[in-house]
Amino acid sequence: MKTMARLRAWQGPALFSYGFRPFFLFGALDAALLIALWVPWYLGFIQVPSMFTPVSWHVHELLYGYVPAIIAGFLLTAVPNWTGRLPVVGWPLAGLFGLWLGGRVIVAFSVSLPPALVYLAALALPLALIGFLTQEILAGHNWRNLKVIVVLSLFTTTQILFYYENIRYGTSVYAERAAIALIIMLIQIIGGRIVPSFTRNWLKKQGSPALPPAFGEFDRFVMVMSAAGLGAWVVFPAFDIEEPVLGLLLMAIGAFNLFRQWRWRPLQTFAEPLVFILHLAFLPVSLGFLFAGYAAFTGDGGAESAAIHCWTVGAIGGMTIAIMTRASRGHTGHTLTAPPATVAIYLAIMIALVLRLVAAFNPNWTFTLMPLAGLAWVIAFAGFCVVYGPMLLKPRS
Repeated sequence: MKTMARLRAWQGPALFSYGFRPFFLFGALDAALLIALWVPWYLGFIQVPSMFTPVSWHVHELLYGYVPAIIAGFLLTAVPNWTGRLPVVGWPLAGLFGLWLGGRVIVAFSVSLPPALVYLAALALPLALIGFLTQEILAGHNWRNLKVIVVLSLFTTTQILFYYENIRYGTSVYAERAAIALIIMLIQIIGGRIVPSFTRNWLKKQGSPALPPAFGEFDRFVMVMSAAGLGAWVVFPAFDIEEPVLGLLLMAIGAFNLFRQWRWRPLQTFAEPLVFILHLAFLPVSLGFLFAGYAAFTGDGGAESAAIHCWTVGAIGGMTIAIMTRASRGHTGHTLTAPPATVAIYLAIMIALVLRLVAAFNPNWTFTLMPLAGLAWVIAFAGFCVVYGPMLLKPRS
């Protein structure tokens, strides 16, 4: 049975007819809810019945709740194209989604639950996803994409480390940094493939003679250097000193990434926001390296916070929004262009990033700018649910 035949054979809810549908829709809803709850919880206005502290819950649900949902939606949609094998649809897909949703509910109401149950529930989806995707990639002899499984496995290991650090120290440092580093590498692997590809396709349609170059030796060099720099950034807290060498290395990597992206012709895509947002969301990868390098070089805490929020709000939030909107339009039969409502979503996530960066360098403004940044984030992801929810809940046009 071919892919489209299997999709047509499913007679249940359209939500479970393709992997991106449930995970994108409810992942975005989860992203909006977690910030809508966390900001007032952090400011002392409400209480969430979770066993985690406000900061730990915020980190956990962003990195190990929202991100795995979007990764699952993307990979369950992309891997069949990579391998030529059938997609998971119907009740098996509903089962994977149920593992994720159950984890979110149990973590949110975990204050009176056994910690072991909470950890197992939160790990259920990533472990199941790794098992399923490994089987598909091996069966399809798609060896080059095994690196995605390696990154996912390492990412899940950081989740286990997160629990260990919280049990032992009441907070997490290395797990949080390692998780962010691995997600940024995943963005560089996947984004480094799709951003120039979609840009090239769009520019060809416009008749432009200047196209992004194919992946080459310079790209490999930047990827290797980025992995080395992120690894050094992860272990940096173990050394209670300023590290000028690490700082210069990270800033150099940031410059290399900026030049790499410049070769993809980002300014030529400004006329089509659906393409331009990919470049705008990839830019914080480079900026994060520059801020992290400056922080290591000078010991500036504001720059360190700016680096983390560049990578989380800008790169993770922005790139997932960019991929979700494009994939949702393409796979539901809509034109690959961004209408005004979609552009408003893009503006909201970028405003959230700018406000968090301003707050990072102006700590006295934190309690004013944090709620505003949170509101912009909620508007972006709730806006996605409102605009794209009907597409994801209905059969393909």
